[in-house]
Amino acid sequence: MLFLYRLFRQDPDSREGIILTTSGLGIITNVFIAAVKVVIGLLASSIAIISEGINNASDALTSVLTLVGTKLAGKHPDAKHPFGYGRIEYLTSLIVAVFILVTGIETLKSSVERIFQPADLAVSYLSLAIIAFSAVVKFLLGTYTVKMGKKAGSGALEAVGIDSRNDSLISVVTIAASLVFLLSGVSLDAYAGIFISVLILKAGFEVLKDTVSDLLGKPAESELAAELYREIRATEGVIGAVDMMLHNYGPDAYTGSCNLEIDHETTVGEIYQILRKLQIDIYAKYKVAMVFGLYAVDNDHEGVRELRRDIASFVRNYEHVKSFHAVYLEPETNRIYCDFIVDYDLKDWDALRAEFLAYMAERYPASEIALNIETEFV
Repeated sequence: MLFLYRLFRQDPDSREGIILTTSGLGIITNVFIAAVKVVIGLLASSIAIISEGINNASDALTSVLTLVGTKLAGKHPDAKHPFGYGRIEYLTSLIVAVFILVTGIETLKSSVERIFQPADLAVSYLSLAIIAFSAVVKFLLGTYTVKMGKKAGSGALEAVGIDSRNDSLISVVTIAASLVFLLSGVSLDAYAGIFISVLILKAGFEVLKDTVSDLLGKPAESELAAELYREIRATEGVIGAVDMMLHNYGPDAYTGSCNLEIDHETTVGEIYQILRKLQIDIYAKYKVAMVFGLYAVDNDHEGVRELRRDIASFVRNYEHVKSFHAVYLEPETNRIYCDFIVDYDLKDWDALRAEFLAYMAERYPASEIALNIETEFV
């Protein structure tokens, strides 16, 4: 691996260095294994072995695309793309998914044709020994790639590693079908090819599903959100933190926002010091560019404490309301502000709003109620 780090001129501890060198190792290994399997498959007239070789060649291409995608994703932001090019890695994964699916379809087609147009097999124990050895190599390569993918925080690299480990299981199927032929003369080659095709297609659909989810905007990692919440809520002067949103612009590029509950008597200067320190500390530690909104709260006012108790009583009896926050009683107008966080099972938000307004009207007939209903985004 040291040779590859020097070849790519990469720092062994950097995210880009880990991805590029691991992808380089995958390219070299898969090209060699694919060439060996295709040659053996052609000599033995085995569609299953040829299918394996083609699948290994697609793995090499997957590593090439991962490598190229990582290099392009590392480009600095510019006027056209101020948030950088990190999402190119997702587009790369999308291309990989399509290529895997095409490979699976073509392999399936060839295997079905072999059922109706069978060919004589010429499998030997030597060829099976070579395939078994390649299966062990693929398993070790996959395990290493998954480990490096987790270390670098690269979902694409982890997917490549999982696919590589799956290939070793596919090899077991090929070996089993070939052994049946050698021992009994019964050819299951075409059916083994169909089974392998299904596994390839399954892997392709899984990569496609995960990539589309990233592009559509799936929730941020719960661990990152939990750490950010802990960091923010532990800050002196911050009473509460809610409504966090994290926007992903690549595997390691986030922007985010969060609303903070601050005592209503805190000065603008004091608030600035709190927020500025948080922004600097969070970016230095987590590489997340945060912006903050504010909720003024007055927890020392007896009327507000009673108000919170009344709202808490309503929330406890409404199963779809997870929590409430931003409770504020406006002194001049007597308007009451409150936000509800609801779960995704609640479909009729209007019914909830009407029920809460009726509940509050009985207790605070002179007040206007401003209720905001939302879901969690992380």
